[in-house]
Amino acid sequence: MTVAAAGIGGMLPAHAVLEIDVNKGVVEPLPIAIAEFLSADNAGADIAAVVTADLRRSGLFAPIDKAAFIEKTSNPDAAPRFSDWTVINAQALVIGRVTQETDGRLKVVYRLWDTYAGQQLVGEQFFTDRAKWRRVAHIIADSIYERLTGEKGYFDTRIVYVDETGPKNERVKRLAIMDQDGANQRHLTDGRAIVLTPRFSPNRQEITYMSYENGRPQVYLLQLETGQRELVANFPNMTFAPRFSPDGQKVIMSLLRDDGNSNIFTLDLRSRNTTRLTNTNSIDTSPSYSPDGSRIVFTSDRGGRAQLYAMGADGSNQQRISFGDGTYSTPVWSPRGDLIAFTKQTGGEFQIGVMRPDGSGERILSNGFLQEGPTWAPNGRVIMFFSENAGAGGPRLHTIDLTGRNKQTIETPSFASDPAWSPLLE
Repeated sequence: MTVAAAGIGGMLPAHAVLEIDVNKGVVEPLPIAIAEFLSADNAGADIAAVVTADLRRSGLFAPIDKAAFIEKTSNPDAAPRFSDWTVINAQALVIGRVTQETDGRLKVVYRLWDTYAGQQLVGEQFFTDRAKWRRVAHIIADSIYERLTGEKGYFDTRIVYVDETGPKNERVKRLAIMDQDGANQRHLTDGRAIVLTPRFSPNRQEITYMSYENGRPQVYLLQLETGQRELVANFPNMTFAPRFSPDGQKVIMSLLRDDGNSNIFTLDLRSRNTTRLTNTNSIDTSPSYSPDGSRIVFTSDRGGRAQLYAMGADGSNQQRISFGDGTYSTPVWSPRGDLIAFTKQTGGEFQIGVMRPDGSGERILSNGFLQEGPTWAPNGRVIMFFSENAGAGGPRLHTIDLTGRNKQTIETPSFASDPAWSPLLE
C-alpha cells in the first residue's frame, strides 16, 4: 500500500505537550478540537471521525464536542482565530481539507495548532487512493499523538486473531485480520482446521501460527499479501507457541517430546537448522524475545508450577524471574524492552500484568473470570488481550493502557481470542 506524504508549513521544535507517567495511574486527557475536514463529499467528515475515535480511545485526549465550536473553519490554510478555541479550552486544534486530484486520488491536508501559543505544530499532506482513506486517518492520528505526547503512535497497525464461531464444544476457529480499531475485517483461513497463537513477523507481511490441519499441532508461515502457506518443519511431535525473532530470520517455539515434556527450539528460516535452547524434564513453552534479540522470556514448570524464566538468546543463564503467588504464563516482551507482560492465575481469577525484565515491579492491570494472551502495541504503551465473562458465551478482545485504566472492548463480528498486534505499517 502506498500513501505519499509531505510536510507543509512550519513546525515548532519537538516538545511533548502531554507528559505521560505510567506509574501515576492517572493521566488527565488533553482537550483537543478536531474539526471536520472540508471536502465536497463525506470524505472529510469520515477522516476526521476516525482521527477523533483513535485519539479518544487512547485515553490521553478528550475531543471537544463540535457543538461547542465557535469558529467554523472555511480555510485550513489560514491561521484560526485562536481566542475562539482557547475560550472552549481546546489546547490543540486539528483542521484539514480533502480534495480529489485529476487522476482520482485523494489529497488530504491537515494542520495541528497549539491554540495557546498561536503556532502550528504539524502540517502534512497525503496523496492516496480513495479506498485507503481510513489508513490516512490513522497515520494522521499517529502524527498528532507523537507530536503531543513525544512518543510514537500505534493507530496505523493491524491485529491478527482467532475468530471463533459455533457452539462452545464445536468451535470453528479461523485466522482473521483487522485494523487496530476493528475495521476492515477479513478471514485468512477457512476454518477446516483449528488454528491458534498467530504472531506477526517484524517484516509485517508474514505471520506464524499453529494449526491442527494434519491431525497434530504444527507451526506454519503465512504470507499475508499472497496467501501462500508453508510448514515450518515436519517435526515428529507437536510444535506450538511460535514467535518470530526480532530480525524475522528465526522462529522460536516449543517442541513436545514423547515423555510429555516440551522444550524450546529455534528454527533458522533460511538454513532450516534447529537449535535446542532448553533441556529439562518439564514443560518449557511460550518463548518471547527481547526487542534487541539478546534475551528470551518463557514459561516453565520446572520449579513445580508454571513461572516465568529468562535466558540468553543461546539458552545460557536460565533464571527464574517471577515469584508471586499463583501461576504465570504467556509472557511477551515490550517493544520498548522495559517490561514483560504476562497472564497470572491466582485466587480463582485470571490477571493481566507487567513486570520488569528482572522480575521486579510487578503490577496487575486487569483481572477477571478468564483473561489471557497479552500482546503489545508497537509503542509499548497499550496491551491487548482476550477475556471471557462467566455466561458470556465466548471470548472478546480488549485493550488497556499501562496505568491500568482506559479499558476498551474491540468489537469483532464473532468471538475472538489470541490477538497479536502488528508493528507500524509502512
